[in-house]
Amino acid sequence: MRPLIRTLAALILSALLLTPALGADATAQKLVGLWGSENDYGPAVRGTLTLDGRQTDWRASIAGFDVAVKHMGDAVNFTLPGNQGEFRGTLQAGGKEIRGEWIQPPGFTNNNPYATPLTLTRGAEQVWQGDVSPLDDRLSLYVLISKQPDGTLSAAIRNPEFNFGRRGAYAVSVDGSHATLTSPRNFPDKMQAEYDAGADSLSIHVAAIDTTLNFTRRDRDHALGFYPVTPAQAAFSYRPPVAEDDGWATGNLKDAGLDPKPIQALLDSLVTAAYAGSHTPYIHSLLLARHGKLVLEQYFYGYDQGSAHSTRSAGKTFAGVLLGIALGQNTTFSLQTPVVSLFPEYKDLANLDARKRAMTVRDLATMTSGLDCDDNDDGNPGNEDNMQQQTKQPDWYRYTLDVPMARDPGGDKAIYCSAGVNLLGGIVRNVTGTELPEFFEQFYARPLDIRGYHMNLMPTGSGYMGGGIMMTARDQLKLGQLYLDGGLWDGKRVVSADWVKASWDVQSVFEPGHSYGYTWHIIDLKSGTKTYRLYEAGGNGGQFIIAIPELDMVVGITAGNYGDFPVWYKFMTDLIPKYVIPAAGG
Repeated sequence: MRPLIRTLAALILSALLLTPALGADATAQKLVGLWGSENDYGPAVRGTLTLDGRQTDWRASIAGFDVAVKHMGDAVNFTLPGNQGEFRGTLQAGGKEIRGEWIQPPGFTNNNPYATPLTLTRGAEQVWQGDVSPLDDRLSLYVLISKQPDGTLSAAIRNPEFNFGRRGAYAVSVDGSHATLTSPRNFPDKMQAEYDAGADSLSIHVAAIDTTLNFTRRDRDHALGFYPVTPAQAAFSYRPPVAEDDGWATGNLKDAGLDPKPIQALLDSLVTAAYAGSHTPYIHSLLLARHGKLVLEQYFYGYDQGSAHSTRSAGKTFAGVLLGIALGQNTTFSLQTPVVSLFPEYKDLANLDARKRAMTVRDLATMTSGLDCDDNDDGNPGNEDNMQQQTKQPDWYRYTLDVPMARDPGGDKAIYCSAGVNLLGGIVRNVTGTELPEFFEQFYARPLDIRGYHMNLMPTGSGYMGGGIMMTARDQLKLGQLYLDGGLWDGKRVVSADWVKASWDVQSVFEPGHSYGYTWHIIDLKSGTKTYRLYEAGGNGGQFIIAIPELDMVVGITAGNYGDFPVWYKFMTDLIPKYVIPAAGG
């Protein structure tokens, strides 16, 4: 999470949840129940984009804007006033289409710019149109206030987007309509709230953003982000996935050789999960493909098939895919090429010593770079949060290359470093001469029929490959199927079989039972009396793409337990061996 989100989370968590009612019994009683606040912050620029090239001065119009368009050769681009949006595209198919990306600026909760693929189609002569569908900027909060047996009040937050409130129950003293909101874990932190008895609403001013959030009372059917399913269900009825025009063949559990009983038990456990504060498993989607067919697809907590969901660090594995594609296209570099030599644009790098000059592409891909970069150490200079929160150097490629070395590069000891994986994206960009959003779209997304995704960008506008790309759960799952099929999708070659094999070979080790290939985690997981090898793209909060070659199976999970590793990591270590592998007879 970026600084604004961190500050907002801290203030809301330390303030929103009300403590023991010391008097004001009537007001305290009225506070009991579920409250909700849904807030949409745009972006305002969306809808039909028209690009008119009938005259010498080309113009673009969208959402009330009418601006000049730059076109040189096949390149077409324009920027809206106030940096409210940008289009970067290229004329293709003999002028019938303009393919490119819509760039939306950072927003309230979306702290990075995002690139969304956009194709403009020619209708009238020299007029192209397309639909701009940016990533929504949304913040929803649910506050559950309960009366305890001793007469005090406790409350907790449910926030689907960022998991604010994961620290458990909070509390408040009530004085008339005013409530002083205090965090039991950080007593000095306080905020003030007001209860409006006439409107039956709560309002809380969040000083960090100088904004008042208004909460209204909710019943079971009007809090989609708080409950796993709506309306409540004692058991979940399995239905096979629906075939869509997205490249997935579909089937059912039995035809795929899967026992429906363990899967049904898993679904029942998810839809009937009672709210348990910080221990609640907030699984947003669960998908399963076997023998190349999608046979399970279920969504929870207000998410659905069309929801673009953050991959968090599972998105790092896309860096490995793009690297493999680039290696297959370009003979000017290899895994053994020194990294510094691939960034000739950077002069006078800081801390440039023999070890840094020796660091190779392979070292980055295996998290053995030797850089003083450890995401598990908050004080580390290469730590991802430290890199993204500093403002002195907006070019995160340069920032990473300036980080000092902590050890020799190479070897077999992996140290988790997002900045190093992101640097792989810079290598792909430099050796191919193509910006990452365009390269990703042309050589990965388009061949796999992936459309409604959003790539997060660095402040400089280059694609960020350290994780976080947003795409639907169905499209995320395709990554596992692509590698399970040796680099083929629908019979078409996307990445070489040799690269897939090498990516799933053990290249380095985090700890016993947890190895690393080329941007893939390799996990040995016991189910019953047998140990299975899993290949996993995983991310904070419970984002998993898990391939199990021995069972010819891919499992996809998206979830919202951000910052709660003990909970979300069990989605793989507990749910897979307890329910999924037994369904396949394992």
